[in-house]
Amino acid sequence: RMKRSSFLALAGALSLGLAAPLPAAAQQDKQVLVWGDTLPAGLDPHAIFDVPMQFILLNMYDTLYRYIGNPPKLEPWLAASHTVSEDGLTWNFKLTPGVKFQDGSPLTANDVVYSFRRLLGMKRGPAGAFLPVLKPEGVTAPDAETVRFVLDKPYAPFLAAIPLVAIVNQKQVEANVKDNDFGSAWLSANGAGSGPYRLDPASYRPREALDLIRNKDHFKGWADNTKPIDLVRSRPVAETSTRVLALMRGEIDATDSYLPTDQVERVEKNARTRVARDESMRVFIIRMNNKKPPFDNANARKCFASAFNYEGFNNVILKGFVDRNPGPNPRNLWGNPPDLKGYKYDLAAAKAYCDKAKAEGAKLDREVEIHIQSELEQTSQAAQMFQADLQKVGLKMKIVPSTWAQITSATTKPETSPDLWIHWVSTYFVDPENWIGQMYDSQFHGTWKASAYYTNPKVDELLRKARSISAQPERQKLYEQATAIVVEDSPDIWVYNTIQLRGLSKRVQGYQFSPVGGGGDLRWMSLAE
Repeated sequence: RMKRSSFLALAGALSLGLAAPLPAAAQQDKQVLVWGDTLPAGLDPHAIFDVPMQFILLNMYDTLYRYIGNPPKLEPWLAASHTVSEDGLTWNFKLTPGVKFQDGSPLTANDVVYSFRRLLGMKRGPAGAFLPVLKPEGVTAPDAETVRFVLDKPYAPFLAAIPLVAIVNQKQVEANVKDNDFGSAWLSANGAGSGPYRLDPASYRPREALDLIRNKDHFKGWADNTKPIDLVRSRPVAETSTRVLALMRGEIDATDSYLPTDQVERVEKNARTRVARDESMRVFIIRMNNKKPPFDNANARKCFASAFNYEGFNNVILKGFVDRNPGPNPRNLWGNPPDLKGYKYDLAAAKAYCDKAKAEGAKLDREVEIHIQSELEQTSQAAQMFQADLQKVGLKMKIVPSTWAQITSATTKPETSPDLWIHWVSTYFVDPENWIGQMYDSQFHGTWKASAYYTNPKVDELLRKARSISAQPERQKLYEQATAIVVEDSPDIWVYNTIQLRGLSKRVQGYQFSPVGGGGDLRWMSLAE
């Protein structure tokens, strides 16, 4: 029989596309970074809206503005500047001159117009942030270096959401349109950007592998980075233990950004590796399908919310690497009521809520299912702990291993959405709209962000008003009111705000973290000799 350590090493090598484990000294090409984080289901940046896509967006594409640093600051990028009319409806963006796509063609205002119109026409991915306020004909190019957006109504998060939209090469994409698909079949396996890295199409295997080659002519240059990385091999490793082992053996240079806390000490004790710890804005959530019994009953939801051991999970299992987060917005963001308490672990209270729910006719006798992301160990740990505590109050829950792609496909309809599922809401843009706005306004039902299928007309009214006002103090009051109502209704279970943990090889220099993109911006990185 093969020894376990040898078997794991072989499994790690095979999952990385290596024929067999290499001797430690030969595993690394000095000029190649091997990135072990997850890849998205496809590469079309207008079709997919999740954390793995942020890696593609940051490195293969550019956006009008970009978030940099922690706390994240909005910086001009493809746009050198912008103006907005007094009524908040007309936005003009002046483009940085001389930018070229990776194929050498100039990036013009027409490409920006095309990109936004494509996004709005496809109605997928990050389009949800713009569809309520912007029609395709509202995006125009008065001249080659100006893009104009005319909104249907004022929308305060508009600028904050601008970095969601990758600017694509209109000629490249249009040349590959088939059956009115917006070129999506082609763009899901190719690149059409201006970003600092370009795809080697021959290397791409969906969710398994892609190679990125440095675009030496990138318009931003390489800042103070005198030794940028010329080749990056993205090689996701499915299992947590295999991923950590691959890092420690030098087969990969970075893990995903969900490193389990029980692996932190192991990575830090290894001579060749370290852990990057950064305060993020990523909320860990157990979703409840509010359209399915028993979760269509508020007292049943509060029963489940009171049966989760927040303290035990956050401080014992996760060893205090996280902060308790009592509501849908990250604690380190404006818009939370100052006295927000949230739910606490209290099995007597859980039983009392269950009794009330039963008296109201809630069906609590069936076995509910919780879907976990089997590639992320923390979701399994949370589900197992929750399952044991629910048994103590007489509730049955089955754990169903799944994947991010399978779950998000299921959440497009309440009928197919799981009873419960576990995930994080990360920072795609820095505004309460990114969290509570898109999670609990009923107009977003059908997206994974709003997959609790929660409806409260008062909350809808408050959230819609908040996004229509430009003054932050007024918006803050509205979000605080909405948050208080949402927490009282308990549509989901909010657990913590993340300290992001990523395992890195010590040879990786210049790693820079921002909550937007989670540290996956390759442009800053170099490799030690």
